[in-house]
Order: sequence, then structure tokens, then C-alpha cells
Amino acid sequence: MKIATVEAIPYEIGMRKPLLFASGQMTKADHVLVRITTDDGIVGIADVPPRPYTYGETQRSVVAVIETLFAPLLVGADPFARNVIGAGMARTVGNFAAKGAVDIALWDIIGKSVDKSVHQLLGGFTPSVRVSHMVGFAPAQEMVDEALMYREKYGINSFKVKVGRRPVSLDVDACIALREALGRDTDLYLDANRGWSASEALGVARACAGLNLLYLEEPCDAHELLGRKRLVTESPLTIMADESVPTLGDVARELIDGGASAISIKTARSGFTESQKILGLCEGLGVDVMMGNQIDSMLGSAATVAFGAAFELSSRRAAELSNFLEFGDFLITEPLVIEDGRVVAPQNPGLGVTLDDDKLATYRLDKD
Repeated sequence: MKIATVEAIPYEIGMRKPLLFASGQMTKADHVLVRITTDDGIVGIADVPPRPYTYGETQRSVVAVIETLFAPLLVGADPFARNVIGAGMARTVGNFAAKGAVDIALWDIIGKSVDKSVHQLLGGFTPSVRVSHMVGFAPAQEMVDEALMYREKYGINSFKVKVGRRPVSLDVDACIALREALGRDTDLYLDANRGWSASEALGVARACAGLNLLYLEEPCDAHELLGRKRLVTESPLTIMADESVPTLGDVARELIDGGASAISIKTARSGFTESQKILGLCEGLGVDVMMGNQIDSMLGSAATVAFGAAFELSSRRAAELSNFLEFGDFLITEPLVIEDGRVVAPQNPGLGVTLDDDKLATYRLDKD
């Protein structure tokens, strides 16, 4: 079995409402669908969520790097040779989401070729994972109303609260309101998307010390070396690294240098192969992990739940899996369902989902 064709298809789907956060905003999903086909007709798919305000990738750059640099590595290759292909892609700097999607599509092919789900191939630790929902910037009462609605409708009882605003009192007030409305049994944690300085973040952490928060994610730029290290040492909240740790080497650096004490793993940027390495490093060091969300589509979320549910450590905490509910539509024929606050990992071969060709034809941007 050899890879015959590689496609990078740009598409656009509107959001039901804008998602606002410290490093940017998202009003539409301008993603790229990666489709890799073998010479015996097996098709592997994955979704690329370009996030220029985080990693510098754009929809056009993703298409370009896959078509001009990665496709020549892939065509004619054995899809099982993931490490050979990964080493070839590694010669291109950055482009994390594009690389991650290629890796996921290869795993999809491998699973289909052996008639096993990726969830099973990765280890299949648990059939489902708890869901965490991301609450974007809004007045405090609107954030409370959103969280209560998601708890009532989907049974979700874990929430990531987007913070990083100035004045910081906006976020402190929102955290207090959420804790009062949701009670002490609801998991709450914060994500500032590098919106503050280290000193501002420490002030917020201290102000929220009594609210029983799980983490403070990416509170300031990781390049603020001394401030970040002081923050990790002095903060009453555990500091989680996210956009500062897209690769295994970045994770090792932040943990060894004292820039973080917990890690967000996102299959959208590290695929399945490197995500396993990151997870293994964290497990060996006794570091908490959480399955994060790149504001993923339903297809992207299928990859997250397949990986998150496959290992004991990655399934301990609720995974960020609900953002696809804010998309106007989805490209797969087997929709993920959030019920009683959980999502079941798809068990069909490969990723366990099938591309809806009609919907792709509707939303793709390269028709002519």
C-alpha cells in the first residue's frame, strides 16, 4: 500500500456566535481539510485549524506547505512509515497544525487498513471522556448564563474561562460570579492566552485563590523567563502551558526551566505521534495534562477524543470538546454527541468518522 494523492482543501463555515479571547477572536472557521488517498482506495482525513494569532499559520500557508513541501514526501510512501514521514516534515520549521493533520490522516489510513479504530490502536483505555466547555469574553452574567445553559443542556460540569482582559477586575469578577452560580463541585480553570504580564497574572491568581480553580493557563508570554518562573513558584494556582508548548522539545523546556507545571495537549498541533511522546514525558515526570482545544471542528474533536480516551493520564480531566457546537455546520456524517457531560470515542475503523462529500463541496473555497 502506497500513498497516491494528497489534498489540502480550504473551506469556510460560519460560527453561530463570535468567540472572543485575549489573543484574538474567531467569527468563522476558515480551516483546511487534509485528504490522503492510497493506491488501493483507502482515504485518511484530518482537519487543520489555522490560528495565525497563535502559531502564525493561515489557511493559505497551510495549503501551500502541504501541497509544495509535504505532498512530495508523502506520495509513493508507505503510510505506516510515520516516523520517516515525520522526519521529513520536521525539516520544515513550524507549521504545527499542518504537520499534526498529516499525522492524524495517516493514522486514519492505518486504522482503516487493519479494521481497527485509532482509539483502539492507541490503547483504548476508556470508552468516553468528560467534556469541558470554553466560555469566551463577555459580561460576567452572560458568561454565567452560558455555563448554566451548557450544564443544563449537555450535562457539562467543567468550564475553561477565557481571561486576560484589562482591567483584570473584569476577569476576577467573572470568576467569582461563575463560582457562586455553579457551586464548588464544578471544575473551573482560567486561560489568559498571554493577555497579562507575569505580575498581573500573579495578582489575579492571588485574588482567585479561594475559588478552588484547577489551573491558570498561559497567563503571560513564556518569553518572560524570570517573571514566568516567579509566577510558577509563587502562584496559588497551577500554571499550565499551552501555546508555548507545541512540540515535545518545548514541553521539556518549559517543565525543566520552571515555566509551567501542567501541560495542555492538542492533537490539532502535535498529531497522534508526537502527542504520545508529550504524554509519556508528562507521565514520567508526574505532570498533569489536559486535552486542549484549538477551537476545533467536529472532525478535529473526533481526533481529540480518540486520543484523550486512549490513555489513563489524558482521560483524568475533562477534555475541551464542545467548541464544535458553536460551528454553523460540520463535515462528517457521524456527529459527535455530548450526553451527560461525556463524549464517546468513535469505534469505527480509523478515526471512526466519514467525510460528508456533499457538505465539503458546499463549503470548500477552491471549487473553480
